[in-house]
Amino acid sequence: MTIPTRNSVRILLPAVAMLCAAQLATAQPATSGAPAPAPAANGADDTPNLGVVDWIKRMHGAARRHSYVGTFVVSVAAGDLSSARIWHACEGDLQIERVDLLSGPPRTTFRRNEQVLTFLPDQRLIKVEKRENSELFPNLLGIPDSAIADFYNVKVVGKGRVAGFDTDVIQLMPRDSMRFGYRVWTEKRSGLLTKLQTVDNEGKVVEQSAFSELQLDAPIKVQALSQMMGSTAGYRMEKSQAERTTAQAEGWGLKSPVPGFKPISCHRRVLGGAAGAESMLQWTFSDGLATVSLFLEPFDARRDAQEGVMSLGATNTLTRRLATPSGDWWLTAVGEVPARTLEAFAQNLTRQQPR
Repeated sequence: MTIPTRNSVRILLPAVAMLCAAQLATAQPATSGAPAPAPAANGADDTPNLGVVDWIKRMHGAARRHSYVGTFVVSVAAGDLSSARIWHACEGDLQIERVDLLSGPPRTTFRRNEQVLTFLPDQRLIKVEKRENSELFPNLLGIPDSAIADFYNVKVVGKGRVAGFDTDVIQLMPRDSMRFGYRVWTEKRSGLLTKLQTVDNEGKVVEQSAFSELQLDAPIKVQALSQMMGSTAGYRMEKSQAERTTAQAEGWGLKSPVPGFKPISCHRRVLGGAAGAESMLQWTFSDGLATVSLFLEPFDARRDAQEGVMSLGATNTLTRRLATPSGDWWLTAVGEVPARTLEAFAQNLTRQQPR
């Protein structure tokens, strides 16, 4: 995820939302637990009997087993429309993809397993980072005892058709108001996610993502995408400086957990890439589907700081000044969750003695 600052969050969110949505169907599979269910050999339709975790594992397995090329379109309730072109190839445990944004400033992102390169042609710049978790839906995070079923129900809605492919349609319904629901279209034979609607607690679609055109099992080769990823001549490389840490070691905690959300990573990041530059803590949580990131940095009164909540499709952002005995801090909470969930995180954040 691109790291927001107080001054840039309004500019960055459209690009962040677009990139994440464009990669929904390419999240890496869980590395533990039972294998993803496969279609019956005789062609019988046994998918209605799958539970919520089994459906998600099936989607993961599809992205792992199939190469594809397609155009992915994202629309939000406010009417904004964006699109991206995706090339995805797999070879054994190797997953590689290219995502070209077709809306807004040119941007190409390559992901080879955990390594991510983002090409910004206008700046002749390549941003290099490592993502330990895909942080994209659907995302089981490799946790075998996932509690997703404790917070979501699954219902088979029926059949559909997306980009010329027959699909199964399911609904993932939240058991509380702390998370959104999802309506999901998966290609009938492979289980590949082809369309996704994010639904709020009133049943309204707040964001929709779908392939408008898709070539499944396309003859795209890992080697070809790797060569494109390695074509860095004429670009300046900027590596993300992230140090793994713990919230406790940095002096942060939660008075009580937000139901369903477990901490999955914590990093201290240097902004700007220069020695002595400002640093920011990123503490990330997930309920197995949705992800929330808390960005914390010392408050600087010289900067333009506006508290509030901002929405872009399914992504909400909360910004707030936190007063603590050791000084004031600035919180930016970002997640594809209702605003009340971000508020729960903000209310429960507590400053403590670093360990």
